[in-house]
Amino acid sequence: MSTGKISKRIEFFMEKREIDIDQLATQTELDKQFLETMLKESIYPPLGPLMKIARVLGVRLGTFLDDQESSDPYVVKKADRKAEFSVLAETNKPAALNFFSLGMGKTDRHMEPFFIEVLPESAAKKTLSSHEGEEWIVVQKGSIELIYGKETHVLEEGDSVYYNSVVPHYVSCKSDDMAQIYAVIYIPE
Repeated sequence: MSTGKISKRIEFFMEKREIDIDQLATQTELDKQFLETMLKESIYPPLGPLMKIARVLGVRLGTFLDDQESSDPYVVKKADRKAEFSVLAETNKPAALNFFSLGMGKTDRHMEPFFIEVLPESAAKKTLSSHEGEEWIVVQKGSIELIYGKETHVLEEGDSVYYNSVVPHYVSCKSDDMAQIYAVIYIPE
């Protein structure tokens, strides 16, 4: 899904809930200029801010990612997996993370599973974020650095971590080579 569609969905729910950009900034505690840039330039925000936007607008995170019905079991073949969105380190900079949603077609889900390419650019600017819920990550390839509160952990292939995402955190590539992780995010209703 293009970031333009995501911006349009955010704007749709802002209009539906009669929330303007000032109210969205206040209620999410996100910078108004950040929100305006995200919507105007269709920049995909990191998951933490996007979850705050979803919470204020009264929708699931998945609402921004999909709008299709599914049946059980929902299967995603590796060959059919497409990059759904990229998180930029900064405006006009290369992508830092490429997210592939693994649950995008399952509309009644309570978890958000992702395959994520963690690019070396992710280490350039480490901005911690937090949101309600829990996260689980396993490193498939390479090495990543997890900043969790005041602690820093290096995870190698096969290592996993499970944490409370209300604590400020950030995941980045630990080397000059791309890392790959699987992540599952649970957001309470």
